[in-house]
Amino acid sequence: MNTPALETERLILRKFTEEDMEALFLILKDEEVNKFLPWYPMKNIGETRKFYEERYAAKYEQPQAYADSICLKSDNFPIDYVKVDMEEHHDFGYGLRKEFWHQGIVTEAGKAVVEQVKKRRASIYHGNA
Repeated sequence: MNTPALETERLILRKFTEEDMEALFLILKDEEVNKFLPWYPMKNIGETRKFYEERYAAKYEQPQAYADSICLKSDNFPIDYVKVDMEEHHDFGYGLRKEFWHQGIVTEAGKAVVEQVKKRRASIYHGNA
């Protein structure tokens, strides 16, 4: 699904790109960050690239409505990801590097994504999509 980049006071939420493999690996390699997720922590950039191609690359059908990197505006380097499924259950997930825990980043990003999902749902409901 084609979703727009979003900005908040401190963050940019945007699609992952090929240039983000190092950043994505930093997020996905940490056992504690990925403890409750349905994949094992990534061991190398090759595994990370495969993960990216299966879940984030534009050439593949995306199962999520929103699957974005979360970057600080100061450097636009991904430190987190957020995803929301558009099926009825609307699963919400994220993975934030530990050094950024307890700073309200996921809360800030989550609010922006939820507002975007609400707008999208309202647009679909009213036949404007």
